[in-house]
Amino acid sequence: MTNATTEQLRAIPLGKTIGAQIDGIDLAATLDADTVAFLKDAWERHLVLRFRGQSHLSLQGQIAFSRHFGELGKRPIPAKAMHSSVQQLPEEIAVISNVKIDAQPIGGLGDGESVWHADMTYNPKPPRAALLHAQEVPAQGGDTEFLNLYAAYEALPQGLKQTIAELECIHDASLNSAGELRLGFERVTDPRHTVGARHPLVRIHPVTGRKSLYLGRRRNACVPGLPLADSEDLLDTLWAHAVQDAFTWRQQWQAGDLVAWDNRVTLHRRDAFDPQARRLMYRTQVSDRVQ
Repeated sequence: MTNATTEQLRAIPLGKTIGAQIDGIDLAATLDADTVAFLKDAWERHLVLRFRGQSHLSLQGQIAFSRHFGELGKRPIPAKAMHSSVQQLPEEIAVISNVKIDAQPIGGLGDGESVWHADMTYNPKPPRAALLHAQEVPAQGGDTEFLNLYAAYEALPQGLKQTIAELECIHDASLNSAGELRLGFERVTDPRHTVGARHPLVRIHPVTGRKSLYLGRRRNACVPGLPLADSEDLLDTLWAHAVQDAFTWRQQWQAGDLVAWDNRVTLHRRDAFDPQARRLMYRTQVSDRVQ
């Protein structure tokens, strides 16, 4: 099966500073070099890409499409024990779901709110991108917002840019974005004892060379070298600035949507939804081992 020609492809902006819908493509088809180049260029410009009407895309199809953008990582360690069916999935596939079988979850993050975060920044080399394919979605709730960290950095006052230019932040490894304690970790009550990777607050994108904020997630984050009160004040200021509506776009899911985002220069969060509703999504992640 061959893909549509690049003349049929369109990238339609969705938000003021982030997000584009790609029309004219079947992700289950074979993609030629020109099509992949078009997608990479659109992704670099818009940071988040949405592909609608992809319900027919299989797990292996999602894996194959994701590999156009780099080597894939294995699914992350869950915060709690999962139903055994998860182990039967390809190792590149993580399940994001509130669905349970025999009272055991088949996926992570449940039905509650997920706070603003970038994926797995508690690691020294977090994934550089992630792709999420919606299988089942609730009638209401469960929306995902995305945030442009380029735009957030560029809008900072010059004095604040200078203040954070050489500072780093420790990104907490103990909690996931739903606030659940990960397996094997102890709960942190003092950010000075946070366990996780250390990253600069200002990051230079390895492909574009542009500067962006690099925040990870707020819970238990700490700026080493500053008194705790100063660290808290600085991070509160940066987060209050970054999450302004001007830098965000909201994805209202439809079954069959596949959304891909650059994890290096975006944050995302999720709304809560009815616990009785079903939400099932499959996620792949592109490792940072290859630029």
